[in-house]
Amino acid sequence: MASRAAQIAGHLNWPQGMLAGQVAIITGSGQGIGAEAARLFANEGAKVIVSDIDGAKAQLVADNIKKSGGQAIAVPGDVLDAEYLKDLVKKAAEFGNGKIHIIVNNAGYTWDGVIHKMTDKQWDNIIALHNTAPFKLVREAAPYFRVTDGEPRCIINISSTSGVHGNAGQANYGLAKSGINGLTKVIAKEWGPKFGVRANSIAFGHILTRLTAAKEEGAFVTTPDGEKVALGIPGGKGALAANAHADIPLGRPGTATEAARSILAVASPLFSYITGQVLMVTGGRNM
Repeated sequence: MASRAAQIAGHLNWPQGMLAGQVAIITGSGQGIGAEAARLFANEGAKVIVSDIDGAKAQLVADNIKKSGGQAIAVPGDVLDAEYLKDLVKKAAEFGNGKIHIIVNNAGYTWDGVIHKMTDKQWDNIIALHNTAPFKLVREAAPYFRVTDGEPRCIINISSTSGVHGNAGQANYGLAKSGINGLTKVIAKEWGPKFGVRANSIAFGHILTRLTAAKEEGAFVTTPDGEKVALGIPGGKGALAANAHADIPLGRPGTATEAARSILAVASPLFSYITGQVLMVTGGRNM
């Protein structure tokens, strides 16, 4: 069998898509960046597993992909539930005829608070969501990544500039996103040498999603015990302030589609020799 490097060098055109034949789990793909990533992956030939806590939204994304000629299934559930993660991997492997090639750990939200007022519940929830859940998913999928069949494998962890530079009011989120960057590098060092698995993080800056929309719009998520967590930023503050884009060289926030394109790029053969990195997708902010 030709080496992976030889395969890449010999196939610079991908008529069936850059991800043709690959099986991809994308968590939090019922809406926003995750849904756009699912669509783009499917357009490039991947078989996509749409994972989201909102079953109706997950099914809609999968249905739209299939209507467009792509391949996708919805496997809804809560990534904080270890049993769900086992079921997610099982169904992904079945959909992929015994193989999984890509995991995008995208599911998440923010639950902000200044340090002296942050509760244990806020802290524990965000760490579990952004660190423990991705770790458990990767661990559960290990048998499908620690293989030597010559096919590409990669794990993409979605991070944030809060995990690189910190952000006031986000002690929990900042720690979690810094932690996922560390996990990324460990995966790259453990699974790269023998199995060729690539692992990278993408640290997003100001991307237009429900997490950066005005809190007054009323978006929320519900914790496993039923508590509603308001999402977004108060109008006129932070990323919604009048001069919020002054330090972004491109002068604007990014769109969910632009963010998803960066995920596709990292997953693609174009990044075949890039691993263990934190890619900053910020419009140039904090360069």
